[in-house]
Amino acid sequence: MTKARPAEVGLRIGRVVERSSQPGEFAGSAAVRYPAGLVENGLLHPLLARPRRARLVLADGSVYAGFAAGPEAVGEGEVVFNTSMFGYQEMLTDPSYAGQVLVLTAAHVGNVGVNLDDEESGRIWVRGLIVPDLSLVPSNWRAAGSVLDLLGREGIPVGWGFDTRALVLHLREAGALPGLLACGVEMDDGELRERAARARGTDGCDLTGEVARRRVETWQAPPWAPPGSAARTVSPGPRIVVIDCGAKQSILRQLRGAGAEVVVAPPSAPPAEIMALDPAGVVVSNGPGDPAAVAAVPETIRALLGKRPLLGICLGHQLLGLALDGRTYKLRFGHHGANHPVRDETTGAVWITSQNHNYAVEAGSLPARARVSMTNLTDGSVEGLMIEELRAEGIQFHPEAGPGPHDALGVFARFVNRCRGGS
Repeated sequence: MTKARPAEVGLRIGRVVERSSQPGEFAGSAAVRYPAGLVENGLLHPLLARPRRARLVLADGSVYAGFAAGPEAVGEGEVVFNTSMFGYQEMLTDPSYAGQVLVLTAAHVGNVGVNLDDEESGRIWVRGLIVPDLSLVPSNWRAAGSVLDLLGREGIPVGWGFDTRALVLHLREAGALPGLLACGVEMDDGELRERAARARGTDGCDLTGEVARRRVETWQAPPWAPPGSAARTVSPGPRIVVIDCGAKQSILRQLRGAGAEVVVAPPSAPPAEIMALDPAGVVVSNGPGDPAAVAAVPETIRALLGKRPLLGICLGHQLLGLALDGRTYKLRFGHHGANHPVRDETTGAVWITSQNHNYAVEAGSLPARARVSMTNLTDGSVEGLMIEELRAEGIQFHPEAGPGPHDALGVFARFVNRCRGGS
């Protein structure tokens, strides 16, 4: 077969199948030849017709190659992976991912496009996205655009065609590492390695001020309702103040759905300002960064303990541990996924939970009055705290489950009931 010359337009393809006279065998017989055909490159998506290089370089010097999508840009941050099979839009807009380059292990990303209902905030927070394969044409009745369009509008680099299995295995062995995702940018590996060696992870970083609200706001949106259905209405209930360290909108929706009036305060709000809002309870939200670097919020929690029921979620749980004079530590590669089993130490029930965190509370550092209420069944880390005399609890996972299972949704209803004066 004659090879097509590089100057020819399009890609000439053909194949030869060797057919045997014996069923099931393909050897030593006359060939069945199919004529070569011409595939016009103009029919291909630009990402396939004119592929651009992308490289991920980790701080330890490891280099991974793939293809670039979206803008020509460099994303720098701590490289983490999430094993969820769904929920990419919620992840991309989750403020907890600030400062991180996100690796998704799902085989195809982008199938259902993006829409306004699934946003967890008003913008993208990841500094880069790496996937095995992109679905370029979304297929879902709710889709209002593609994930590539969403990321492109905010200048976020996207790498696709990466061997994410090899990358995840390396991160599990080496631990979470800072890195550099260069998409369509002409830089040699030596230059990229030099820059990646200086990349900053999340250790010692207080990122709450970057992602949180700057002033007190009342959350006006109605509770979540299935797309296409009428908006839900709830009767006025207890006022709950959410200390916003990077709160997902799903948390605010679930609190509203459980019957609470929701007021959101910035992490810099002092205890007196929070108490002046006359809350029936306080929630300390999720958020990004190193909990040990967040100076103000543990002091605020310490001042509020015992005055009102308090619930800490994810970062808020870790900050509650610090307020109790406990310590936090960094997990080897974090918990990022929608299938983490945790055991309720009171009932023995096992919940499947959605998680997204790099740090955990050190069980041995907690005072005697703090009871470990839930335990991670994968690595034994603390998943829940309870201090009954102070009406305070913390949970390391995400009960709002966006994305994730619904085992833990009852956490919100129980907390709102406690704020009403129930047990």
